[in-house]
Amino acid sequence: MNKIIVAVLLSLSLSAPALAATQRVTLSVPGMTCGACPITVRTALKRVPGVEHVAIVEAKKEVVVTFDNAKTNPQVLMHATRDAGYSSHVVKRGA
Repeated sequence: MNKIIVAVLLSLSLSAPALAATQRVTLSVPGMTCGACPITVRTALKRVPGVEHVAIVEAKKEVVVTFDNAKTNPQVLMHATRDAGYSSHVVKRGA
């Protein structure tokens, strides 16, 4: 009986997906030129499943996004800003 339980637990641990990791990416959003722009970009990014934190760096026209990499990725984040009317591109990736 114990061997069966161990075998089942072992098979579950081997077949389980890799653990998600928190990632950080910095996006350049050159179109953020007015006071309302950062609010719009932040709102669009916060709606993406897996986004944990959004920090706007207005002086550089950049956005630092912390996200769960099992739920989203930089391409989805760039798509979200584009859908909100702001093109963006990755300037820095980090863990």
